[in-house]
Amino acid sequence: MKLRIAALSIAVAACAFGAKPTATDIMKKVDYLSEQTGDVSARVTILQQKTGQGIKQLEMRYFRRDKTDSFMMIIDKPDADKGNGYLKVGDDMWMYRKNTRTFTHINRDETIEGSDAKAGDFEERKLVDQYKPLKDAKGIEIVEETTLGKNSLPVYKITLIAFKNDVTYPKQEMWVDRDLLLPRQVKAYSLSGTLMSTVIYREYTIIDGKYVPVKTTFIDEFEKGNLSGMQITDIKTDPISETIFTKAYLENLSK
Repeated sequence: MKLRIAALSIAVAACAFGAKPTATDIMKKVDYLSEQTGDVSARVTILQQKTGQGIKQLEMRYFRRDKTDSFMMIIDKPDADKGNGYLKVGDDMWMYRKNTRTFTHINRDETIEGSDAKAGDFEERKLVDQYKPLKDAKGIEIVEETTLGKNSLPVYKITLIAFKNDVTYPKQEMWVDRDLLLPRQVKAYSLSGTLMSTVIYREYTIIDGKYVPVKTTFIDEFEKGNLSGMQITDIKTDPISETIFTKAYLENLSK
C-alpha cells in the first residue's frame, strides 16, 4: 500500500459541502477522516522543551487498532525510560513502569512521560460522542469563517462543550481548514475557562483515505515556555498480533 504525504494547500478552496457546514457537520467529518479501519503501527518521536530543563527526546513504538478501541505505546528512548509503556483497551487505560513492573490506571489527561502530549491524544474517540457545539441565543450552531496563521489559511472556527466528564478538556475551540475540514489548531480550556493548551496540526499523512497528523506541536499555555513537538514516521498498516494489546506483552519486555 502506498502512503503519501498530504500537502494541504493554504490557498482559498471551496468547501466540500458546497455551502458553509454546520458545526455538527464539521465534527462528523473530522471523526470520519481520522478513524482508521485497519491496524496501524508507527514510530513516534517527541521533542520536549521545558523552561530551565533544556530539551528531552522521547522515542516510542506505537500500535493502534480502532475497531477494538485499543492502542499500545512502548518507550525506547531515553534509556532511563526504556520499557515503560501505555496501554488502552476499550474504556481502560494504563501506564506501565518497568522498574516496579506495575500498571497504574490513568485518565486521558495523563501526560506522556512528562511531555505536553496527553494519553488521550493517541486514541480514536469521536467528537460527536463527547461534545456538543456551542449555539447562539437562537439555538443555531456557531460556525465562524475566519483565517489562521501568518499565511491567512481560510478556516472555520467552532467551539465544543463536553457533555461527558471523561474527556481530556471540557471545552475546546477548533479551527478546521475549509477545504478538507481537517483540524489545524485546537485550544483547550479548563472548567474555569483557563486556557490550558494549544495544539497545532502542521502536516497530515493519508492512509487508505483517512488522515493521520504526522507533525504536531503541543503548547502548554498554563506553564509558559513549555512545549512539545511530535513527529510520526515509519507508518505501516500490516495486521498487528492480538498479543500486542495486552499487559503481558509489556511485562515480557521487562524480563
